[in-house]
Amino acid sequence: MTVKASGGSPVVQPQLFRTVGVETIAQAEQQDRFPSRAELQQLETYLASGQQRLDVATVLTNNSELIVSRAANRIFVGGSPMAYLEKPPAPVMAEANGMDTKEAMKLGTAFYVESQGGFFEGIQNVFSSAGGDIPVGFQPINISRYGASNMQKSLRDLSWFLRYITYAMVAGDPNILTVNVRGLREIIEKACSTAATVVALKAMKRTAVGYFRAEPTVQEMVESYFNVVLNEFNAPTPSNKLRQRSSGDLQGLELPQIYYAATVGRSRYAMKPGLSELEKKDVLRAAYRQVFERDIVKGYSLGISDLESKVKNNEISMKEFIRRLGKSPLYRQQFVDRFVNSRVVELAFRHFLGRGISAREEFSQYFSIISAGGINRLVDALVNSREYGDYFGEETVPYLRGLGIEAQECRNWGAQIDLFNYSAPFRKVPQFVTLFAGYDRPLPDRHAYGVGNDPLEIQFGAIFPKDTVSPKAAPAPIGKDVRRMLIRNGAGISNQVSNPQARAEVPGSLGPKVFKLTQTPRVGNKKAGTQSSVRFSEVSTQAVIRAAYLQVFGRMVYEGQRLKLAEIKLENGEISLREFIRQLARSDVFRNLYWTKLYVCKSVEYIHRRLLGRPTYGRQELNTYYDICAKKGFYGLIDALIESPEYNEVFGEDTVPYERYLTPQGLALRGLRPGAIGDLGVTVTPAETPRFVELGTPANLRTAPDIDFRVNQGVSKERQQTKVFKLTNTVDKVALAQVIRAAYRQIFERDIEPYLVGNEFSVLESRLGNGEITVREFVIGLGQSELYLREFYTPYPNTKVIELGTKHFLGRAPQNQGEIRRYNQILASQGIKAFIEALVGSPEYTEVFGEDVVPYRRYPTLPAANFPNTERLYNRLTKQDDSLVVPSFTPGAGF
Repeated sequence: MTVKASGGSPVVQPQLFRTVGVETIAQAEQQDRFPSRAELQQLETYLASGQQRLDVATVLTNNSELIVSRAANRIFVGGSPMAYLEKPPAPVMAEANGMDTKEAMKLGTAFYVESQGGFFEGIQNVFSSAGGDIPVGFQPINISRYGASNMQKSLRDLSWFLRYITYAMVAGDPNILTVNVRGLREIIEKACSTAATVVALKAMKRTAVGYFRAEPTVQEMVESYFNVVLNEFNAPTPSNKLRQRSSGDLQGLELPQIYYAATVGRSRYAMKPGLSELEKKDVLRAAYRQVFERDIVKGYSLGISDLESKVKNNEISMKEFIRRLGKSPLYRQQFVDRFVNSRVVELAFRHFLGRGISAREEFSQYFSIISAGGINRLVDALVNSREYGDYFGEETVPYLRGLGIEAQECRNWGAQIDLFNYSAPFRKVPQFVTLFAGYDRPLPDRHAYGVGNDPLEIQFGAIFPKDTVSPKAAPAPIGKDVRRMLIRNGAGISNQVSNPQARAEVPGSLGPKVFKLTQTPRVGNKKAGTQSSVRFSEVSTQAVIRAAYLQVFGRMVYEGQRLKLAEIKLENGEISLREFIRQLARSDVFRNLYWTKLYVCKSVEYIHRRLLGRPTYGRQELNTYYDICAKKGFYGLIDALIESPEYNEVFGEDTVPYERYLTPQGLALRGLRPGAIGDLGVTVTPAETPRFVELGTPANLRTAPDIDFRVNQGVSKERQQTKVFKLTNTVDKVALAQVIRAAYRQIFERDIEPYLVGNEFSVLESRLGNGEITVREFVIGLGQSELYLREFYTPYPNTKVIELGTKHFLGRAPQNQGEIRRYNQILASQGIKAFIEALVGSPEYTEVFGEDVVPYRRYPTLPAANFPNTERLYNRLTKQDDSLVVPSFTPGAGF
């Protein structure tokens, strides 16, 4: 089979079973609301009983083997089922009918009892186990005929049932029982007997309840969870859910009920005639959430009141309400005008059918509809479809039909998952049509572990890589024969893949330091040309031992963890260095570090790097080690690595294993560490203090008068005598007149008497006095007046007009040629009035003067040339000197 494309689905995440807290929050989150009072009370009750649930689960866990053994004694005969428990405890054995214990185990009549109960407790258990409701068709199972392997599996399944019950107790939700019992029932019906399993479960229930005789409420809780398991076994097998489509040839995909039960429940809403007003509002808000992907009533205070009243009064159905929402201007604005037609079709499928597009043919059909008739025709086609009628009918609000709701095609799985995310409206690129087009093209010729897609390096073979790693949406398939890309830690010409004969060559100065337990610096025949240089080797025995600890353990161990006896034997020559490495790897310290606490894939990857000095090549090599671990365990894996031909060729009997290969991602991560900057050839130059900082740094301490003198140096008394005129209120007519005259002096550079201008500014003064305009608007009016145009615009070129404008309205000279060019463009293209509005409306004016302050002369210090330019601009007579204050110069960077 040739793989052409990938469905682009994200990595499958582990199933999180429902709990009371998760279910409560999920329901509130789906409905875009806060949890209700009843939900909060339910959550409070669950949290209050948390310690009690943990205690009950602990008691059942500590006595799990006893509970399982009593149930097994109830259904198995002809031997002792206790011998097939994985970890049988050391219990008190009760003798039945005076028989010897060994004889009772052979006959299958021995059973576990609690030591505190005594002889009468054992008698009671014997008779109680024989009673109870026995289902029809139950027959005891003979152990010898059943077989040892089937016995171990049966006792394992009974232990699983008890484990699931403790999980459900802690979670407060029996969903995990329903899901797993339905899955195990089909296996048990084929391998064993359903009737026997029911008898065993009833025996387990009696034993478990017996531990809580003093607590009736706890007994009732334990019985309720066992009853869920029994009811699932007694109930008929639920049929699979058949996916419905518009034609018969698209039918046939089925979803087992166990997957349907495992999904987080989604509330479904239907507009029924007898609903209350509050319930009808909830249904309408659910419709808004489905069509607009948000509650527009709550989020934006929007709503379509006319349609709402009609659907509440049963004038139109919910189906018609959904149709009109899709044709509304709001839907067009949110999901049509912003996207290309391909993406509009994808989003419409989500909103009106609750799923993604199934195939290219379906996309082509609806794409032609929207291309010919627009969004209205597309909405009609979806709402009038047979699929819509089968799933939602006239009353039900459409809902998302994702994983667990119905069967999904693997070819569009990933795109559909992305379509159901909250971020779907922010994705402009159509996903489905792009994905379907990829099926017609072969996959790009690239390595499977390329573009950072190396799950072994991410988490050492974990099935669930980190979310921060984002491989390509259509990666090359990774099979068992795919080989990882490894980088030689040394000369590339000695790579064992391309040059197997060079496997035993030491890396030399280009690789790690090699430690050999030898006293001769060179070995071999010099004349024959077989002499190999070990110039980079270490001959000290203690240094070799230290290197062995560092390589095997990854660090130096504590003094009490060292293998002193093995070290002495190595120093005395009683064992080889290979045997010393073997003993280090078989030690309890190494086992606890790299085996006990890790899952097998990660353990194999770690141990392989420690003992062979390279990562594994891929799945094929890992599968070989999995088989060794399953058959021979931890010690078999150690022996297989140390006795491998590769270890013998590379390290032999006298060389400490060293790191020979790295993955590209591992090398990149290691190269970015601060300690490796020198290895990358990056030159670190010391920071130099700028010369102007050195010159500005005082050589000795200065007194306060000296500092004041230097601060005021070159500053005239004019700065201290500057008065700011601000209009605080219009009631004080004297203050108002002063503000008006100050504005005249600033804009026109002199007092303006009424007999000079007549009534030209009387309207502006009146509006300012009545509070209709602010001082800023009054200043704009003065600047746009005929007098200002006649005095300061008509006689001068644009550059001089800009200098005078910054002087009158900003209280300073132009900062540089860049500012002059910017205002010159406005002045040339839009005129003098736009230029004045740009000055008065600038952020600088707002920050310095605001709305009610008359512009005044400022004393800017930055940039440095602006202060003397402002001085020259204010100290010359405008009418007698029309030269430029800011000379032209070559603009620098950024102008």
